[in-house]
Amino acid sequence: MIQFLLNQTLKNETALDPNTTVLNYLRRDLGRCGTKEGCASGDCGACTVVLAEPDGDQLRYRSVNACLTFVSALHGKQLISVEDLKQQGELHSVQQAMVDCHGSQCGFCTPGFVMSMFCLQKNVESYHREQAQQALAGNLCRCTGYRPILAAAQQACDSKMPDSFDRHQQQTLQRLLAIPAATPLAAAGKRCLLPQTLEELATLYQQHPQAKLLAGGTDLALEVTQRHQDLPLMIAIGQIEALKQVNQQGDRLILGAGVTLSDLYPLLADYHPAFGELLARFASQQIRNQGTLGGNIANASPIGDAAPLLLALDACLMLRCGAVRRELPLSDFFLDYRQTALQPGEFIESIVLPAQAPADFRAWKVSKRLEDDISAVCGAFNLTLEQGTIREARLAFGGMAATPKRAKLCEQQLVGQPWRRATVELAAQALAQDFTPLSDFRASSAYRLLVAQNLLRRYFITLTEPQLAIEVTTHE
Repeated sequence: MIQFLLNQTLKNETALDPNTTVLNYLRRDLGRCGTKEGCASGDCGACTVVLAEPDGDQLRYRSVNACLTFVSALHGKQLISVEDLKQQGELHSVQQAMVDCHGSQCGFCTPGFVMSMFCLQKNVESYHREQAQQALAGNLCRCTGYRPILAAAQQACDSKMPDSFDRHQQQTLQRLLAIPAATPLAAAGKRCLLPQTLEELATLYQQHPQAKLLAGGTDLALEVTQRHQDLPLMIAIGQIEALKQVNQQGDRLILGAGVTLSDLYPLLADYHPAFGELLARFASQQIRNQGTLGGNIANASPIGDAAPLLLALDACLMLRCGAVRRELPLSDFFLDYRQTALQPGEFIESIVLPAQAPADFRAWKVSKRLEDDISAVCGAFNLTLEQGTIREARLAFGGMAATPKRAKLCEQQLVGQPWRRATVELAAQALAQDFTPLSDFRASSAYRLLVAQNLLRRYFITLTEPQLAIEVTTHE
């Protein structure tokens, strides 16, 4: 059974098919059709809803894609859809801003924009254009430009007044805190188990190694929404607090596998600025609010954005099977396309990387769109230079092979050589021996190889001519 608040109504669901998405639950089960289905893959934002959950003595609001969120994720939270925003029969200030600034045309995408903007309004003190762009980057409009929508965001943030959610916040917080732990959700021959501790998870996964682990679900949900497959058994891990912990042990940073990407963003921006900068372009705010670093690694996608950076940082994984733990270098984790070194019943408990950011670590992502897009190529670079000579080299790429992969021949070409353009050009040519990328709808093989080589050249310029690198970045 799961319990949650639908706005201010307590819902107890005992017989929901755990494959049900929040989008379908709202539209089909509750008849709330304000939330729209645009793509069923988390790309358009038309289905955006907001989840509120306890965070200390207040509520934290997160925008999520309802099409990629299974109903089990609602437990212990408040679900807010566009129907809930009206204030005593009047439009919410966010909705009124969209009207005043002419931010809507056909209206299909508008509920999603409104919910993202509502979440932004709850999370900021005043309007900042960059924050607004981040908050709305996962919402696409095919009718109009984004200028009036950003104007609406500015009006909503700069002239916000307390609403019913503010007035009921403490009451809502106490009601959410009073919700007991979830019990397994089962219906239609499908089950979702909801362990509360690492020990429970380890035991259940040993007993059911065929189960699908459900963290953020932003990739797993596509099995249901895009491939129309049933997931007969899932083990949801989102309620296990131990998987959300981050701590520093000496010179190592230990990241729980269940930490969401949005929670990691400020941390990594502080410890590893280049990582934090790229994370800002990782999908959309809605995806970052759900997706986890552990999930991004475990799905072993060749175009996952985190893996190349972690490979270049020489990260390790702490794996667990039952009571047994083992530490595995990430470079040994990816075996082949979507295949990993995980044994049956084994899961990623944490990711270990250096706490001290290497001075010359950089990473870049190249995609068709600046935001909310999948990489054509992602490159990460980490060299150790001593008196103008390259002593160590770790270069890793995504989108260039069946797995995220280090460029070993390129690294060999660099180590021991003077750090100058001629060395970089020879190393760039070695990339053609390291990789034979595929051609697909995102990029051709030749384009991918050229981009990888140009990213290495960019790295050289960044370290040797930083002012030129800034000018190039500014005009991208």
